Amino acid sequence: MIELYVDGASAGNPGKSGIGIFIKGEGHVIKLSEKIEPTDNHSAEFQALLRGMEETSKLTTGMVSARSDSQIVVMAVEKQFVKNELHKEYLRRILEIANTFDFFFIKWIPDAENRAADALAREAIHKKD
Repeated sequence: MIELYVDGASAGNPGKSGIGIFIKGEGHVIKLSEKIEPTDNHSAEFQALLRGMEETSKLTTGMVSARSDSQIVVMAVEKQFVKNELHKEYLRRILEIANTFDFFFIKWIPDAENRAADALAREAIHKKD
């Protein structure tokens, strides 16, 4: 099983933004810290999950357990619905990738359990262009 931890961060609304992805399992330990276009925090969270799903799909088609401290993202994936038009395309692409796995789970976790992804997302905000 692959465990995927994701977090998005934004210094402003919108503002400098970044995503953090921590993947472990099946012999993999991958840390990604990527600067993204300035956006709001919720959009950064969706982008983090999408990017994490893209990376995870390169590693397995088996079982994936995604974890995020964003209740909005987790609820959107669980319900397969989001109201905000800005997030609909992210959700569509996330669900498309999720369907390629044998089993896909997503779980909300508190910030304290998502420190690795959070640190990577915050690091990304401060990266030079």
